[in-house]
Amino acid sequence: MSTDTHVLDRLEHYYDLVPRAMASVEDAGPFTVFVRRDPRGFPYYARPKQGHVGSFTAEDVHAVRRRQRELGVSEDLEWVHELAPTLLAAARSTGLDVAECPLMVLAEPVPEPVGGTTVRVLDADDDDLAAAVAAVDAGFAGRDETVIRPVDLRRQMVRDGLMVTVAAYDGHGDVVGGGSHSPRGDTTELTGIAVLPRAQRQGVGAAVTAALVADATRRGVSTVFLSAQDDEVARVYRRVGFRRVGTACIAAPPGP
Repeated sequence: MSTDTHVLDRLEHYYDLVPRAMASVEDAGPFTVFVRRDPRGFPYYARPKQGHVGSFTAEDVHAVRRRQRELGVSEDLEWVHELAPTLLAAARSTGLDVAECPLMVLAEPVPEPVGGTTVRVLDADDDDLAAAVAAVDAGFAGRDETVIRPVDLRRQMVRDGLMVTVAAYDGHGDVVGGGSHSPRGDTTELTGIAVLPRAQRQGVGAAVTAALVADATRRGVSTVFLSAQDDEVARVYRRVGFRRVGTACIAAPPGP
């Protein structure tokens, strides 16, 4: 078995484990369906059952989508392509749009960030937690205007050790970006790393990544990974020590 296969198996175990803290779980054919228990929580998806061997058919996908409709949840699927290579064609044959995202694992130490960016790990009661979430949302939307919204569930996840969130600050002390990771044992995924447009190309994203990796290392994590949005974003992460080990597929019905 190759090194990358061992890594992908570890990531698959992580993918199966993480939603279980916040979701109910049921089997639907060769899939596991995750359904959030708290309406304030993240919407979930179906994934291939951990350890499933065998091909996937269009009928398998139609069946799990029917079950998701019965449950009143989004007809979304997520999987690692290399571990379920027949699912891509099956999902697309049912009309789902599938994004193929580079799956990357940290292979080298992240370089020390340059510039004057300050990044802080936030505790559950930090006043800046909502500002960090708002900055990430705005960064992904490509706008500088932020909208503060309730983050009670995020605070509870931080308090319970299910998620770590950092905030990045500019020279005026304003929150201009952030990111998170969700440690489970010796593995964690970096997610939601974004920067306001006005603060981009200043090393802020790299500083956020470095802070998240440093926190993960302090917690004894040995496998740090992420899914890049596309090949262009993947090139950015390659420059700070990540290497591609596979493809994360994210499928959803076409938008209106």
